[in-house]
Amino acid sequence: MKIEKNVLIMSLFPNEITQLFDQTFNTFKSYEQENPEKFIESVSDNIDAIAVMGGTKVSSELIKKIPNLKIIANYGVGYDAVDVDQATLSNVKVTNTPDVLNDEVADTAVALTLCVYKNISSANNFLLEKKWLKSEFPLSKKFSGTKFGILGMGRIGKTIAKRIEAFNCEICYHSRNEKDVKYKFFSKLEELAEYVDTLCVITPGGEETKHLVNSNILQKLGKNGFLINIARGSVIDQQALIQALQNNIICGAGLDVFENEPNVPDNLMKLDNVILTPHIGSATVETRYDMGKLVYDNVVKMLTTNSTISPVN
Repeated sequence: MKIEKNVLIMSLFPNEITQLFDQTFNTFKSYEQENPEKFIESVSDNIDAIAVMGGTKVSSELIKKIPNLKIIANYGVGYDAVDVDQATLSNVKVTNTPDVLNDEVADTAVALTLCVYKNISSANNFLLEKKWLKSEFPLSKKFSGTKFGILGMGRIGKTIAKRIEAFNCEICYHSRNEKDVKYKFFSKLEELAEYVDTLCVITPGGEETKHLVNSNILQKLGKNGFLINIARGSVIDQQALIQALQNNIICGAGLDVFENEPNVPDNLMKLDNVILTPHIGSATVETRYDMGKLVYDNVVKMLTTNSTISPVN
């Protein structure tokens, strides 16, 4: 099925998804160009849709330059790199890819939590460096039965909570509004941080949540507390976190996201009370395909029926 519409692909998608776009539409790939901005300007009058990864910026200026744009299909749940306000003003639909990655991100949250509690990375190095031949590995901390706090009780937050129930943890949460869930609600993040042993961050990024977890929250979490971040690096004051980890203000952290990805500060990487992963929350072949397919399906639906599957605005 060939649809005579023009799609600007701004990011490198999984190969199967790019092939779907190529088979269905006339595609223009700015990420392949030596000068992407100049390329986009040269084709802007003809573009009907944009397909983009969550980290690629779609600015107000860019949206204004594409007069026939109907949809910006974002790959990922987070869409803070897209100027949604301008898109709305320009009558452009923005979509994202919720639900298809809930399980994968929740699995990553649990994996990070267990790894940082059991100090898995250091234990692995201890064995590989043959230190076990001379001494026992230091004791770690028990996770089961602890108090687990979730910052953001949306789709993924609920999926994480369901998994954490298996560890007999007391689950609590903070969000802008109380949700229809059985877990204990804290209207103030400071009070949640002070109460729990683990604070797991899964709230949207953007200006509204920038540095929501700051030095004050880390002080409340305390020397026996662990921080897990699988949301956006911007939600945490990264410098304050580094200082908290260096000075044993908190016990440890598991981080999948950072403030200036893919740049991670050396003084964070040198710490032995952290587990760091390169934004792999949804990074499996199956989930990334499903995310890409939803981007594709949103574009097809918009350009054939003027409607979308997972609208943001």
